[in-house]
Parts: sequence; structure tokens; C-alpha cells
Amino acid sequence: MIEVYSWATPNGHKIHVMLEECGLAYRAIPVDIGAGEQFTPEFLAISPNNKIPAIVDPDGPDGKPISLFESGAILLYLAAKTGRFLPADLRGRYATLEWLMFQTGSIGPMLGQAHHFRMYAPEKIAYAIDRYSNEAKRLYGVLDTRLGKSAFVAGEEYTIADIAIFPWLRSWQNQGIDLDEFPRVKAWFDGIAARPAVMRGVEVLAGLRKPIQGDKAREVLFGAMQYRRR
Repeated sequence: MIEVYSWATPNGHKIHVMLEECGLAYRAIPVDIGAGEQFTPEFLAISPNNKIPAIVDPDGPDGKPISLFESGAILLYLAAKTGRFLPADLRGRYATLEWLMFQTGSIGPMLGQAHHFRMYAPEKIAYAIDRYSNEAKRLYGVLDTRLGKSAFVAGEEYTIADIAIFPWLRSWQNQGIDLDEFPRVKAWFDGIAARPAVMRGVEVLAGLRKPIQGDKAREVLFGAMQYRRR
């Protein structure tokens, strides 16, 4: 059984959804990032970047346990393990990989910054809010244009690119987005959200997550504790 060290965040949801889609047996082990559990030596041993998610698969590719961190790498590993959601043909595979990289390099970081400066920053900095809100709108536009050419992000198949991107769009309102302005994204989003495995995946650990409150949680998530060398 795969052990998933995670929390109910977009990056965590990616892996929960993938495991549900693949029908793999797994155990979700909560890592409360607001309480600083991502900094424990035990977690750092499998995720040296102190970020969730991370997995331990006792049945690795050589029959020995393997641990992995970084959600994109985990998605690729699970796709290879199951032979699902990553096209076998090279053109389809590279299309999926480029849109997966689009998520890890643009969608995640930029939408995360928009969310942070709009919702969590103690000081409302107009420049930062405008910069990242505008970048969020640009990225939604890129997706909307792409989805005018294919049913799914990487082509006509549902792939790990869709699984990676979808959770980041669930907070579109907090990113300053009106989803009605991007009708193709909205139709795609609603279709993905209706998949039974997706509905199950986004509920994993969701009951444990609480709103970020208090100076301690903010210090853990956004303060000097993040930058301490370990």
C-alpha cells in the first residue's frame, strides 16, 4: 500500500485524485503544514524541500521501496506504474509533459502568489495584487485558448496534465477570476469536477484542514521558519 504524506492543498489533491483514478491502494498520512509538521526530521527524510506531498511505495520499480517528493514527479511515477493517463505515443506524451510543466512552472506558482497577496498577505500591496491577478487572468486565457483546440488540456485524452491543473483552479474566486469570462475553461472544469475519482480525491484530508488563523500558523507558513536551513 502506498503511503501518501499530504495535506488538503492543490498539490496534495493532485496525488489523491491520481491514486483514486488509478484505483491504487493508499494510506493518506496527514502532514499539518500550519502546525509545522513538514519540518520534522521524519518528513524531511522523504521530502527534503519540506513541501507536501511525498509518497513511499513499498513496491518500487525494482521491487524495493521508493520515496518521491514533488507532485509532478509523483504523477509521472504513478502514470508509469499503472500505464494510465500518460499517452504511449511520443507526440501525445510530450504534449502531456509540456502542459504538466506549464502547471508546475506557471499555474501553481503564479496562482499561488495571486491567492497569497489577495487573501493572506498582512499588508495589501496593490502592485503585487495587480501583478499576480493579471498574470492569473493571462494563464486562464492561455488555458481557454488551448481548450478551444482539444477536449482536454494535452489533447483528446484525459491525462496527468488535467489532474495537475484542475486543483489549482478550484479557488478561482480567490485568484480574482470570473470563470464565466473563460467559458472553455469553465466547461472543462465542470467536467473534471464531476468525475467520481476527482470528487473522492478532493475530499481526502479535507476535513482536517482549517482556515489559517493566528500568528503561529502564519509564521510557520509564511515567516522565517520557512527559510531556516535544515
